[in-house]
Amino acid sequence: MTSTPDILTAVRAGLTSRLPALLAPLDRAQRRDLLVELKELRAELRGFGWDRRQERERVSPALLVAGAACQTGAAAAASWIGGRDMRRGLRTPEHELMGVLADREPQWLGDLAHRLAARSSTAREDYPLILELVRWAGCPVPTDDGCVEGWAAAAWSANGELADVLRGDPHLAAFAPRLFETPEPVASLVWANMKHERRSWAAALADLAAEGRLDRAVLLDACTARLLRGGTAPHLKPYLGVLEALAPTAEEERARVADWIALTADAPSAVAGHAQQVLGRLAVAGHVAPARLAEMSAAVFFRPEKKLVRAQLVLLGKVLARDPAAASELLPVIGEAFGHTDTDIQERALKLAAAHLGDDAVLCAELADHAHLLSPVHRARAVALLGADAAPVEDTGPYEELLPPPVPPVRLAPAPETVEETVELVAAVVNSRTESVEEFERALDALVRHAHRDRAALAAALRPALADRFWLDPERRHFYTHELSNLERVAAAVLDVRPSGPEPRPLLTWRSDCHHSDAFAARHARLAEAARGITTEPLPFLLATPTWTNGTLEPHDLVLRLAEYARLGATPGPVDFAQALLRVRRDASVRPRATELGTPEGRRLASWLGEAGRPATVTRHVAPADHHRYVGTPDRHLLDTGERSVLVTEFPAGFRELGKARSVTRRCWDGGSPETLIALLPEDRDTLAAWSLPGVTACALDDERGGTDILPGLAAAGSRGPAGPALHLAIATGLGARHAEDRLPSVDALLTLAGRGELDTARLGVDLTELLALETVKPVRLADALRTAAATGAHATTWAVLAGVLPALLTGATDPRGTGELLEIAAECAEQSRAVAEPPAGLDATAARPGRSRLATQAARLRDALHRNREETAVPVG
Repeated sequence: MTSTPDILTAVRAGLTSRLPALLAPLDRAQRRDLLVELKELRAELRGFGWDRRQERERVSPALLVAGAACQTGAAAAASWIGGRDMRRGLRTPEHELMGVLADREPQWLGDLAHRLAARSSTAREDYPLILELVRWAGCPVPTDDGCVEGWAAAAWSANGELADVLRGDPHLAAFAPRLFETPEPVASLVWANMKHERRSWAAALADLAAEGRLDRAVLLDACTARLLRGGTAPHLKPYLGVLEALAPTAEEERARVADWIALTADAPSAVAGHAQQVLGRLAVAGHVAPARLAEMSAAVFFRPEKKLVRAQLVLLGKVLARDPAAASELLPVIGEAFGHTDTDIQERALKLAAAHLGDDAVLCAELADHAHLLSPVHRARAVALLGADAAPVEDTGPYEELLPPPVPPVRLAPAPETVEETVELVAAVVNSRTESVEEFERALDALVRHAHRDRAALAAALRPALADRFWLDPERRHFYTHELSNLERVAAAVLDVRPSGPEPRPLLTWRSDCHHSDAFAARHARLAEAARGITTEPLPFLLATPTWTNGTLEPHDLVLRLAEYARLGATPGPVDFAQALLRVRRDASVRPRATELGTPEGRRLASWLGEAGRPATVTRHVAPADHHRYVGTPDRHLLDTGERSVLVTEFPAGFRELGKARSVTRRCWDGGSPETLIALLPEDRDTLAAWSLPGVTACALDDERGGTDILPGLAAAGSRGPAGPALHLAIATGLGARHAEDRLPSVDALLTLAGRGELDTARLGVDLTELLALETVKPVRLADALRTAAATGAHATTWAVLAGVLPALLTGATDPRGTGELLEIAAECAEQSRAVAEPPAGLDATAARPGRSRLATQAARLRDALHRNREETAVPVG
């Protein structure tokens, strides 16, 4: 007779295949007792580390089978079988599981099958087991999302043609429509290579529908419904492939006109293009009413894809040529195309209207209402076609540039006055995944202030609020060392929880040449000093707490704090005072007041507000391509920062690296919060821009992401004044980032500088010209960024930047891709801002080129706009 120890021995030995025979003789009570020991073994397995992974992988399948056999309810059995801790990517032992479950009632087995199918995390892997349970139970097969994945994966990976595999599948009719209903595309549907017929779902489903094994109408409805649900282009691609493989008949297409119209309005470009082609065939054949075609056209004209808009104009032309009576319904919608950003599309729309308008006064009036949307280059023709009503209302007032107003600095709120408020703020900062400069600085200052007033009261209130921190747990406290680098370091000092081990060598001795790690070391030094002061000689308050939320400290505030320190007889912390100097706004008019303090810190502050506090010099050069780890990349700009001798010789050790000369050649990977970095050196934004340039350049050349996130903060930081060359170069580089989401911060920074009156458009134009020559910035990407800037209303600013870029592009030996787009943006900005300027070098020659290329067309448009602006602003003689 089998005993419980024998079964446990077999489980521990991983003898899964022997378990059905060993478990069969056990009655219900014996299985209940065995389950208790199996649960203990399961808890033991959870504690196995990486060094015992092979043992865990051997025991887990056997434990899974034995535990399933001991469960009495289907819910408990499903929970046990679906336990991820016993799976860990291992194959489900479905043969052995069926061996120990085969004696259960069919209803119980069916219930288990459906419960396993409902477990989204494991249903795909359990599909063979679920299918076997369904066969034994004689119940309908569950079609939950995980089962659909499992069914499709099994069919796709089986030997032979996919269509042949599906022909022999008894559950084909139940699962095939579900392929289109899962929240995410079924994996094998995406994997399938549409050109590989043997594994093509599209071809297989189309063949089975043609044979009558699948309901063709059901598949078409399911496919169009899935496309209408929306999604990204890659997600919808397999469904579009199925639709194309089904090749709907004209009658089937006519029955779904509303669906095609909806897809042309909202679907990704490829899907919308397919729907547009279907509607085009139907419309030319007279199967789409003019009113529905007008509805479709209005939606397409609102889309940004120029290819779709052009195709729609062609379609309207064909329909109007076949049915001139439709003009009354179709021509008014053409006016929507007058407002398209592409002047070529505007011209096509105007020509189409001219060809079919006739002498209908009502239609003329409707189109004239949209004529103000046309570019000035087309307005004369619109007036000739549509009459005087098409002439725009003259705006005699001056052009107004729309720029973001300078955001006034926000004063940092004072530290909490009560212990309760302090504890609440500290707990929020400690438990938050992210922290703002304001929250951190207020919490740090509050800890120091209240520890100075009544440390015992602060500790009594703080301890329960931080009770879950590991360094308060006696069993885990040995993990707490001096490397604790956030606000908890100071909180631990308040609670008199001391780190284990001796004080280590200076932090980050492994540090690479990276400003992020240097900034981290400075922050750590500041926290360490505050923690030591709390346990030895508490400071009354911190000197370095900024005045404004961007990190800047007003010199008057620092003078007042130093005066209060002198009155109290307190000695400033060296690190705290060093951080205060790096944050203080350099206002030379405050130097006399600082000197009058008569303290060493007052004299240092006075010196810092003069020559001693001058930022590092920035030297610009170009590094050759072979300097980088990426073979074949273009040359790139580098910015070296010179030494700040005062930081190196007079500041505490934690800050000295920030003052050393630095030659940054590659992007660093330490990372860090841009706001925290800016708050360290808020008045030295050009230095930070120089250090950040490799990260920005990596976004343009190396397909990295996130390097431009710091630029808007740098543009808005520090005292008002001209932005330096390093910040201009960083913004220029960011405008050419590979990904649109990385170009947007650069556009924000450009507009912020312009709004503050700190943007030098000539300098930015020179920088962009050099970057274009080095191929760091591509014209197409620059055009997208500047189009975004112009769309906000900054037409004059955008034109001023482009005026410095275009000569090099127009006079070069080649026409880089994207030059036409830049000319289009320049023409739009010149028209909107009524810019008066000499034509850029090479513009007239480019405009005079034969043919109707985008480059020549937009060059002529810009030339005419500048000429027209000069004429309109000329002072009449006499």
